[in-house]
Amino acid sequence: MSTPLVIVGAGGFAREVAQAVGDLAGQWRLMGHLDDNPALHGTEVDGVPVLGGCDAVPGFPERTRFVVCAGSPRDYAVRARLVRRLALPPERYATVVHPSAVVSASSAVGPGAVLLAQCVLTAAVQVGAHVAVMPQAVLTHDDVVGDFATIASGVRLGGGARLERGAYIGAGALVREYTMVGAWSLVGMGSAVLADVPPGEVWAGTPARRLRAADRPALDELAGGATDAAGQDAVTGTGRQPAIRRGTPVI
Repeated sequence: MSTPLVIVGAGGFAREVAQAVGDLAGQWRLMGHLDDNPALHGTEVDGVPVLGGCDAVPGFPERTRFVVCAGSPRDYAVRARLVRRLALPPERYATVVHPSAVVSASSAVGPGAVLLAQCVLTAAVQVGAHVAVMPQAVLTHDDVVGDFATIASGVRLGGGARLERGAYIGAGALVREYTMVGAWSLVGMGSAVLADVPPGEVWAGTPARRLRAADRPALDELAGGATDAAGQDAVTGTGRQPAIRRGTPVI
């Protein structure tokens, strides 16, 4: 029996995920969207109903799974805020992987993450919780992607690259092997990252260079990203490393 699924958000990313869920015939039973825009309540988005606001989450049965699908370059910290607000345990989040995505047996993907069409994880790639990987992105050997990162369409990560928590990599950008993009930093579309990007900054160009500090929502997350006494992340309930183990099946 397919598992009931609710998509939190009803914007562009959420609509893309709904289409991916439809392509996963039989795995999920899509119940609808939740969105805090009251004008959407009771309407349909691409034929999928908007069931209400995010405050409705506690009313769903325990078996229901959720995936948070919000964010844009203007506010790429919104997924972290929503996950914190929902306060669900990791096992209540779905991991959605489009059937055309390629995930190697040595790679693993965390709860709440989304991999859209034709993205590739080649060997021993670690993808954390609530990560968004857009179509045709390629993550090569030993890449590590922290919780809440966003990888836009057509991105290429060289081997051993590391994206820290909440990093946003714009469409078509290239990240050199063994290079790090710091927490809550943004790399502009089409950029070539040849050197480490510090946390909380915006870089762009070829080669990429610092433009300015990140916007306030990202900086607020950077300032508040603490763990509890047990080393658990305050939002995801996991450690600072991505919430995955190599060989963990994608569900």
